[in-house]
Amino acid sequence: MIVGPNHNGIGLGAAVYKGDAWETPLGLIEVEKEVARLIVEYTEYYSFDNEAHVYEHSLEVQVPFLQYIYGNVPIVPVTVYVQTLDVARDLGSALARIREENGVDIVLLASSDFNHYEPHDVTVEKDELALSKIMELDDEGLYKVIEEYNITMCGPAAAAALINYALKLNAPKPVLLKHATSGDITGEKDWVVGYASVKFPHP
Repeated sequence: MIVGPNHNGIGLGAAVYKGDAWETPLGLIEVEKEVARLIVEYTEYYSFDNEAHVYEHSLEVQVPFLQYIYGNVPIVPVTVYVQTLDVARDLGSALARIREENGVDIVLLASSDFNHYEPHDVTVEKDELALSKIMELDDEGLYKVIEEYNITMCGPAAAAALINYALKLNAPKPVLLKHATSGDITGEKDWVVGYASVKFPHP
């Protein structure tokens, strides 16, 4: 299951992909259609809509890594344009319900950049504020620091959905694997984007 932001605003505000498969240079990867159907059934805000996925990159860049490591592991692609806490919690709760009522072992991958287009030091500081709330499993706190400190994180709803899902499962606290900015790679540190990798232990 992969959820990420809808950057272009095309299609519905919370869109579940309806189809048989996605194709990447590594081949086809199956879409788990029954889980997709249950997400739409169990949520208030999410509907089937393929238009929202046509030009969106936040999910498709993750898929080749999944194929390379796991092969044809089934996915359910979901994009979110309406980045509210209610929309995020709606998805997290639905996934927990699907797991409990239907016996589906769902692993949720949330895709998001962190702060955008400020100097490296500023971005690191802002990212750490957001990351602290993610590590504390505080979805409401994440939204508060984003607003208070003007953190231009593109997918807060994806992260908050993952937090909510982890809380519903009583999962252990997450582990920060890596935090960096584009400046760490390019050397250009006046105008960077923040990135992080956080692992939520699977209960």
